[in-house]
Amino acid sequence: MKNKRILGIDYGDARVGIAITDPLNITVQGLETIERKNSDKIILRKLDEILEKYDIETIVVGMPLNMNGTVSERAEITKKFIHKLKCKYNNIKIENMDERLTTVEAHKTMNLLEINKNKKKNIVDTISAEYILEAYINKLKNASEN
Repeated sequence: MKNKRILGIDYGDARVGIAITDPLNITVQGLETIERKNSDKIILRKLDEILEKYDIETIVVGMPLNMNGTVSERAEITKKFIHKLKCKYNNIKIENMDERLTTVEAHKTMNLLEINKNKKKNIVDTISAEYILEAYINKLKNASEN
C-alpha cells in the first residue's frame, strides 16, 4: 500500500508553487512552479497529473492574510480557488494555512544561497509552498504531541 502524501500550494497571482511531502510526511520538497496565465484550469489540469502520480490525502493551500490577521483581497481570491478544489477533489482533505511571511522567508533563503535574480521569480513560489507545507506538518506534529 502506498503511503499518503500531503501537497502544499502557494497560490499566487501570476504563479503557483507546488510542494510535496515524502511518503512518510517527514520531509518536504518543491515540486514545481506553474505559470497561472490568468486561468485556474491550468492549475487544476496540473493537479490532476500530480494526483495521478502521487497518492495525496491532503492539500494545504497558503492563505495570504494581512499582517494584522485580517482577510486580504488576495485571501478572498484564494478562498474561491479552495472552493474549486473542494468541489473537484471532494475525496481529498483540503486545508488552508496562514502564509504570512513565507515569501519573505523564501527570498531570505534564496539570498543566502546566492540564487541568480532571474531564477528567483521562477522558484520563489515553490519555496513558499515548501514553507507552507512545513508549517502544516509542524502543526500536525504539535497536535499529536499534545
